[in-house]
Amino acid sequence: MSLHVEQLGSHHAEALRALLLKDPVHHLYLLGLLEEFGLQARPGPTGWAFWGRFEAGALASVLFVGGEGALLVPGSQDAASAAAFAQALGARLRVRGLLGERPAVDALVRALCPRTPRLSRLQRLFSVSADDLGPFTNPTLRLAREEDLPRLLPLAMGAVREGLEREPLDEGAQLFEARVRQRVRARRTYVLEEGGVLVFKVDVGSRSQHGAELEGLYTLPGQRRRGHATLCLGQISRHLLSSLPRLTLRVDEQDASLAGIARKVGFVPGRPQRLVLME
Repeated sequence: MSLHVEQLGSHHAEALRALLLKDPVHHLYLLGLLEEFGLQARPGPTGWAFWGRFEAGALASVLFVGGEGALLVPGSQDAASAAAFAQALGARLRVRGLLGERPAVDALVRALCPRTPRLSRLQRLFSVSADDLGPFTNPTLRLAREEDLPRLLPLAMGAVREGLEREPLDEGAQLFEARVRQRVRARRTYVLEEGGVLVFKVDVGSRSQHGAELEGLYTLPGQRRRGHATLCLGQISRHLLSSLPRLTLRVDEQDASLAGIARKVGFVPGRPQRLVLME
C-alpha cells in the first residue's frame, strides 16, 4: 500500500472536510481551525499548516501544525500515523503544545518529545446539542467590550494560571493583553457583570458552521458556589445552539466540579483527550 505525508493545499479541502465530518464532535476543534485559517499555509513562527497522511491516494489522517510546532492538533490518527508525521516533520518542529484525543497525542509525544512535558492533563470532551439543554439561563451574560479590558484581564490571567499552571505574563504583558483584546474584537469572549465587577468569563475557542468549542470558563474565586458557571454555561449554550448544531467543552478529569456543571447543563462526555505543554 502506498503511504506518504504531504502538506495539504486548497485542492485537498473537500477530502479534509469529509474526513473530519466522519466524527464532527471529536473533530470540532479542527473544523473550526479549517474554517478560520483555511488551507493556504502561512510559514513562520506565527503561521500554520495542515498536513495529511495518505494511504493509496486517500487522505487517512491529519495534523494541524500552528507556529512551527507551538500547537499540534491531530485528527483521525493512530500510532502509525503519528510515527509517519514525526518522521516527515520532526526535524522542522519545535513542539510546545499538543491537544487532541489521548491515543493520538500520546503517540505524538513519544515520537516527537524526548523531554518530560511540563504539563500533561487527561481531559474528557463533553458535547451538547439544543435538544439536550437543561433549564439553566442568565440573560445578563453578554459579549465583552474593549472598555471591559481592565476588568477582564484579571479573569483571563486567572484562567491561565488555574488551567495551564503557568504565569500568563511570562511572554510579556503587552502580548497577553493583545491576545485578550483580539478575542474581544472577534466577539468570542462573554462576561457576567454584577455590581460593576466582572465575575465570570467564557471564550469561544473554535467555531465553524459545524459547531463551536467553549474554553476558558473562569469564575472569580470569591464568587464561586453561587451558580454563575451553571447559569452562564447554560445561557451561552442556548445562545450559540440557536444557530449551531453542537458545542463541545474539554474538562480536566480531575475537575469534578466543572464536569458536574457540564452534565447538569446537558453536556455528555465523549472520548478521553489530552493536553500537553512542553515548556
